[in-house]
Amino acid sequence: MENKGWESRFLEALYTKYPKRSHLVEALMLLLKIEREAVYRRLRQDVSFTIKEIVMISSEWNISLDGITGLSSGKVPFFMQRVNYIAPSEQEVEFLRYVIQSINHFKDFADTEFMNICNVLPRQFVAGFKYLNRFRLFKCMYQYGNEKMNVPFSKVDISKEMNKVAKEYYKAIKNVPLTNYIFDRMIFDNLVREISYFHSIHLITENEKKLIKTDLLALLEYISEIATHSCYPETQKKVNIYISHLNVDTNYSYTYTNQVSVCFVHVFDKFEIHTYDSTMVTNFIKWMQLKKRLSVQISEVDNKSRIEFFTKQQQIINTL
Repeated sequence: MENKGWESRFLEALYTKYPKRSHLVEALMLLLKIEREAVYRRLRQDVSFTIKEIVMISSEWNISLDGITGLSSGKVPFFMQRVNYIAPSEQEVEFLRYVIQSINHFKDFADTEFMNICNVLPRQFVAGFKYLNRFRLFKCMYQYGNEKMNVPFSKVDISKEMNKVAKEYYKAIKNVPLTNYIFDRMIFDNLVREISYFHSIHLITENEKKLIKTDLLALLEYISEIATHSCYPETQKKVNIYISHLNVDTNYSYTYTNQVSVCFVHVFDKFEIHTYDSTMVTNFIKWMQLKKRLSVQISEVDNKSRIEFFTKQQQIINTL
């Protein structure tokens, strides 16, 4: 290893991610939430990056501190960001806004790809439908909230701030240049059973069930439109939809660009663990891409399978 200080090697790693200085400056301003001149002072080494900033950068941009320091832990770091989607703290709202800013930033990179393998309807869709989004949070409260007090659906009060964030996220995600979804073929069956269960124990009223059903039918029609044209109707960005022949055990996703790539495993319905480790991300992407071999594509190419799938899902939803 060359006889360089770790600060110099850290800066080299930053320029590897963003070779153009202007792009690096913009990315650091967005990530660290500091002014442009403050970024330039750090790049000139007039001011050192703080420990917190170094950890944040290395985590978000998959920069190995082992390689920079010359030490090796031999471990793959995974991180989990907990978020209270009903009553979030200021820090949690700030994190969600950072996610939205990141999506809006990477929409300008033509190679950006998002892929989601899911057995429950992903937030990318649900966030745009008021009662479905509320049901998702209601179910999480029931499963992981206060076991001595079951809050009915009518008492789930999402703040105006979080409703606004949900709408912003729903809009931003449609600007990703390429998106792939692989759905478990039971994805709507499972959701309908859950809604029926909560209705049967009187936590969802008859009228609330009808409102959720209306949202669900509207979402199904929206996904059908995406599958027919193989793109988001609002932005015309490419979308491929597949239906898995095998059961999907949980939700997985990755986001890839030449600058940053990350893979996620979604846990507890609303949280996710993620890593930027390059080897893990590469293997994760390969594994997820192989899932296409066990699926049928219903977007754009297979009219018969697409019509059969959406007709069946509508029949399932109408049983509510």
